[in-house]
Amino acid sequence: MTSQELQKLLSKKRTELGYTHQEVADLLGSGITRQYYGMIEKGERRPSVNVAKKLGELLKVNWTIFFE
Repeated sequence: MTSQELQKLLSKKRTELGYTHQEVADLLGSGITRQYYGMIEKGERRPSVNVAKKLGELLKVNWTIFFE
């Protein structure tokens, strides 16, 4: 999956679930900030495995997409 495809998927899933960047960061409970989540969604940063698993569960995507 390309960075652009990942960006579209994450944005789409987040929007479908009605979450803002801040809400995703808060719901993860991993101490990440809104800004950091925004960088993950834009493909500027890769999450740790722990954060990727939590994001996958929250956004209903396979967490391994962050490492493909």
